[in-house]
Amino acid sequence: MRTEPDRKSSYGRSMTQTQQAQKILVTGATGTVGRQVVAELLARGHTVRALTRDPATADFPAGVEVVRGDLTDPDSLVPALVGVTGVHLITFGGAYFAPLETGPRILELARAAGVRRVTVLHGGEATPLEQAVRADGRVDWTVIMPVEFMGNALEWADGIVTAGEVREPFVSRLSAMVHEGDIGAVAAVALTEEGHGSQEYVITGPELLTVGDKVATIAAARGRDIALVELTEEEAVAQWRAAGHPEDVIGFLLEAYGNTPEVGRTVADTVEKVTGRPARTFGQWAAEHADTFRAG
Repeated sequence: MRTEPDRKSSYGRSMTQTQQAQKILVTGATGTVGRQVVAELLARGHTVRALTRDPATADFPAGVEVVRGDLTDPDSLVPALVGVTGVHLITFGGAYFAPLETGPRILELARAAGVRRVTVLHGGEATPLEQAVRADGRVDWTVIMPVEFMGNALEWADGIVTAGEVREPFVSRLSAMVHEGDIGAVAAVALTEEGHGSQEYVITGPELLTVGDKVATIAAARGRDIALVELTEEEAVAQWRAAGHPEDVIGFLLEAYGNTPEVGRTVADTVEKVTGRPARTFGQWAAEHADTFRAG
């Protein structure tokens, strides 16, 4: 069952008001969420060590210590774990992003290195690594469970720029989509502050939006109208196949969009409770990315 803090406590205060700087290891650091965790930790004054299989292409801001490692080979993490107090984990790894079976060994190494806190980015199902973390009683763990990313709207950019339109099925579906930066902010607090052990945080934005709402918001941000073309399921499947999506992904999209689970269309106040500030709106996200939706 999801649990949440029942008071704001010191959540959301700057690091200098509440604690000393800490060193945090971020795995999956080059991913969409990983980069936001890195950015938020830096903004709060902490030291970040970013794990990647290819440091040469990581492209992190100055001040981030980039180290080589692979979650499918836990012993490769030993140097990266030295001196860190917290670790952000993902549940998939390797070249084909298979569910990680290495959770118990990763946790064993983390405990031996003195790690006190672990966050896990939920992978959409009960993965072996997440199960191993939940079963561990010797570190403070927090499971981070975001709903649909606002960044998914970037998939519309080509159609908007070239044809001034968005072509989607299920246009009346509701989503409590979340700004990726807010995912990073919640993870950063859980990794560096007390009071988040054994917690499962569902992270959403502050509003429910239809596809039409999102399109109108992007249109306002870019300063030009966008047509919304509703597709049938058959037309949507054909479009996704033409885009190269495999059949299992198409099946997932049909289920997620055609029968959005309640958790994905219910606003939660987790961001404000944990960070002390409101969750960012889709309007804010659209303003940040307005140029992406403009021609030229």
